[in-house]
Amino acid sequence: MFPKEIPVTPGHPSPVIVPRADHPISRANISPGALKVLYRLREGGYQAFLVGGAVRDMLLGLSPKDFDIATDAHPEQVRKLFRNCRLIGRRFHLAHVRFGPEILEVATFRAAHTEIDEDHGVDEASHRVLDAQGRILRDNLYGNIEEDVWRRDFTANALYYNIEDFSIWDYVGGVPDARSRVLRMIGDPETRYREDPVRMLRAARFAAKLGFTLHPETEAPLHKLAYLLDGVPPARLFDEAMKLLLAGSAGASCNLLARMGLLSHLMPDVVRAVNEAPDSPGARLVQLGLANTDDRVREDKSVTPTFLFAVLLWPAILREAGAPNGPLPDDPAVLGPACDAVISRQVRRIAVPKRFTMPMQDIIMMQPRFERRAGRRAARFVEHPRFRAAYDFLLLRAASGEVDPELAAWWTRLQELGPDERIAEVESQPRTGDADPRSRSRRRPRRPRRPAT
Repeated sequence: MFPKEIPVTPGHPSPVIVPRADHPISRANISPGALKVLYRLREGGYQAFLVGGAVRDMLLGLSPKDFDIATDAHPEQVRKLFRNCRLIGRRFHLAHVRFGPEILEVATFRAAHTEIDEDHGVDEASHRVLDAQGRILRDNLYGNIEEDVWRRDFTANALYYNIEDFSIWDYVGGVPDARSRVLRMIGDPETRYREDPVRMLRAARFAAKLGFTLHPETEAPLHKLAYLLDGVPPARLFDEAMKLLLAGSAGASCNLLARMGLLSHLMPDVVRAVNEAPDSPGARLVQLGLANTDDRVREDKSVTPTFLFAVLLWPAILREAGAPNGPLPDDPAVLGPACDAVISRQVRRIAVPKRFTMPMQDIIMMQPRFERRAGRRAARFVEHPRFRAAYDFLLLRAASGEVDPELAAWWTRLQELGPDERIAEVESQPRTGDADPRSRSRRRPRRPRRPAT
């Protein structure tokens, strides 16, 4: 069966309609909350479409994590339909509808890039604000679905699932691109990247996560426009970095970012350290850590940004401490300032919150303590609240060749012992070489008593 076309607003192309019989998307794969929103919008007299990544993923046989909805209802009209709704966004006004732990994002169709809205006589300049580089600062001019499609980024993300007849509306060739696993920018790629430089990161994330190939015209401007990331607010870059690193394809994403010249604008210290010593233990630790993160995400295990950024920044910290190839400096007066300097520079690029950077510093500053196996201080170390995270980091250092694997194996065995056996084990260790000088008692000479007068 050939896809059919339907008439749309004059001046806009007609969409290709993929009927229910020609695609695999079923309502059984859509969350109950999303279905409630879609049907209530339709019952309220509004258009309601599932849109974006959810449609793309279901088309490819994947399970979406989020369900975004597009409608011709304005945010205030959406709020009237749902008591469990709140409006958010300064750059784009959005409605969030909550059903238990699930939050459904409902966006109003946006207008095309014109100076005048002839139907309403509204100057777009009052709704759409750009900076000197062409980056969109505010954009709240509403339109219809035929205009909305041109405001989306990639063709595979610009698919609309119509709840009325369960068909897919495709205006830009997104269905064949998705099936061919090609990531293609809608419109002129350079203009679209200038409007929102974060689209460059999204290109890398989708290509790595979905195994897509970047269309040559979509990839070509990335290298020369990478500098635009320097003007993106660091807080927004943190949000995008989390999406990129926690999607189960962190290793592939970082490799792609490095190849496209984008990673040096996100983590300049890390790129510099790895480029100077590509075969160093620190560089290997980053690759091992990212692979470990991807495995944990795929296994639905927890992943913390604290540990992840400790892994990413490790080569830069070693370089700052004057030991790019190891061994780790044992002097806190060297390691501490190096750690502080690298983190301070990094948060100016990606605004990693203190609730992650502070425990990350603890994990790093605890690493020299693993070299000290003698005395009860070593036994008490196992009970430290951050010991497990620091121990996991030690395992990565051992796997990368930075430390002797026997050291990691000893700490593994120590955790398996009971309290008495543990004390016996640490007291049997020699106090020379790896002993902690701070574990020895130090007594100051007593001052002579003054004679009684």
